[in-house]
Amino acid sequence: MTSARITLARDFTVGDVPRRLFGSFVEHMGRCVYTGIFEPGHPAADESGFRTDVLELVREMGPTVVRYPGGNFVSGYNWEDGVGPVDSRPRRLDGAWHTLETNAFGLHEFMDWSRLADVEVMQAINLGTRGVDAARELVEYANHPSGTYLSDLRRKNGAEEPFDIRLWCLGNELDGPWQIGHKTPEEYGRLAKEAAKAMRYVDPTIELVAVGSSNSGMPTFGEWEHTVLSHTYDEVDYISLHAYYQEHDGDAASFLACALDMDYFIESVVATADAVRAKGRHKKRINLSFDEWNVWYQRGLDTEDQLHRVQESGWREHPRLIEDEYTMTDAVVVGTLLNSLLRHGDRVHIANQAQLVNVIAPIRSDENGPAWRQAIFWPFARMAELARGRILSASVSSDRMSTDQFGDADIVDASSTWDEENSQVAVFLANRSLDDAAEVDLTLHGFTASGIARAEVLQAPDGADRHVSNTSDNERVRLQNLPGVRVADGGVKLSLPALSWAVVVVDVTV
Repeated sequence: MTSARITLARDFTVGDVPRRLFGSFVEHMGRCVYTGIFEPGHPAADESGFRTDVLELVREMGPTVVRYPGGNFVSGYNWEDGVGPVDSRPRRLDGAWHTLETNAFGLHEFMDWSRLADVEVMQAINLGTRGVDAARELVEYANHPSGTYLSDLRRKNGAEEPFDIRLWCLGNELDGPWQIGHKTPEEYGRLAKEAAKAMRYVDPTIELVAVGSSNSGMPTFGEWEHTVLSHTYDEVDYISLHAYYQEHDGDAASFLACALDMDYFIESVVATADAVRAKGRHKKRINLSFDEWNVWYQRGLDTEDQLHRVQESGWREHPRLIEDEYTMTDAVVVGTLLNSLLRHGDRVHIANQAQLVNVIAPIRSDENGPAWRQAIFWPFARMAELARGRILSASVSSDRMSTDQFGDADIVDASSTWDEENSQVAVFLANRSLDDAAEVDLTLHGFTASGIARAEVLQAPDGADRHVSNTSDNERVRLQNLPGVRVADGGVKLSLPALSWAVVVVDVTV
């Protein structure tokens, strides 16, 4: 048995919960779009071809903002290919994922889908093979009301009112040699600055995200952010971060502690951005957009082999690609990554779990078949629902575990929010131990626990090991009631099963 004490104080807060923290990502990659969110002819498809079974799960999961259309895909994409009459749109080769893009789904379709899903759009532009002109023209097409060639073309194509897209990504992962149009930080910084200026000349109300490092292990990490922001600081609002995690060679302990790397990544980028601010004597702060993150088995499931097989099979439409099947272990890790993002919500104002459907996704669907929730669906869904109000600064004193990659880590990981309107404190907890339950003592200062409004836990079902996962006909990993949670001495006591993620919502008085 392990133990942890979590102390929360009403007067010690990080900031307001940024609602855009619970974002997702739709890319023209594999089966995310085609047979994912869009499958004309499916029994559950509506008149627009949108899968209503997938839409129902998206609404249940609760993402607030969705990034589109990529990802690596966007660095070779012409946005004009995805507008106008569908039967007149060109078929193109997509070099990023070696697929044939039909362009049957484009900007108008995504905007229609986003309204049904009740999500904000985060639009990425191509700064790989294209530049300033295409960027400003896309803003004019999307956001200008009428009276110009491009705004009137949008109206001719069926959208009388502007799309009013607020969030824009200035390219994608251009620090990576794999990226179409890969650039040095100087090259990208200059281009991003000029694209941002031109876009804001068209619509000064938009918010812009500069490309940061693709992961904290990139050889240019730190230098990239410093150089890019030295060029773009006055023109952008956010710098991006991307990170994917996986279990290596059975090292479960390091995998379960990988949120420590996310903490380090975030805090390093904040420090770099603030150093550029100080050097340039800028008044505003640059905040962070963690617009790609998830568990992704890039070696364990032989992603390179998958891509090689796709290439050998020739140019095909929406082949299966990196459709990871997520386990109970993965769900606990995703819960800790969400905790890291929430704990840093004063500076991480946007985050997008990649991706939404089929491709390393919380939601899976079969072509002409059912849709279902993966194990990682649940921590995201509950945090998107219940993390409201102010982020509390959680002081955690926990027994520790040893890891090869990150040294010692807390066995119990936590984040918390204070919803003053409903007089509730929500605590999001993970037990990283594979073997031992954890006794948790929640101490409150500035408010007193009066009851337990909700207590749920995600754990492997009886008889299953940590690798248990969900399938189309058996969603074995699901939230269930967490027994034994009780109010004691104005605080809360509870027991977390081994390898579990839980949420406890406490009614409080002040």
